[in-house]
Amino acid sequence: MNALQELNLSKLSSLHELPISIGQLSAFQNLNLNDCSSLQELPTSIGQLNALQELNLSGCSSLHELPTSIGQLNALQKLNLLKCSSLHELPKSIGN
Repeated sequence: MNALQELNLSKLSSLHELPISIGQLSAFQNLNLNDCSSLQELPTSIGQLNALQELNLSGCSSLHELPTSIGQLNALQKLNLLKCSSLHELPKSIGN
C-alpha cells in the first residue's frame, strides 16, 4: 500500500475524517479532498507524507483548522483552500 501515489476522494460529502494511518503512505503525491463538505479535521499524521506535492481541500467548508504538522510537508507545491469557509487561520508552521 506504500506505493499508492494518488487518492481522489472528491465530492465524498459523508467523509468526516481521514484515518491516522494515512501518514504511512510514504509515496503519496496527490490528495484530492475537493468538496468533502463534512470533513472536520485532518490527522496530525498528514505531516508524515514526505512526497505529497498537491493537497486539494477546496470546498471543505466544515474544516476548522489545519494541523501544525502540515508545515512538515516539504515537497508540497500546491495547497488549495478555496471555499474553506470555516478555516480562519493557517498554522504558523506552514511558512516552513
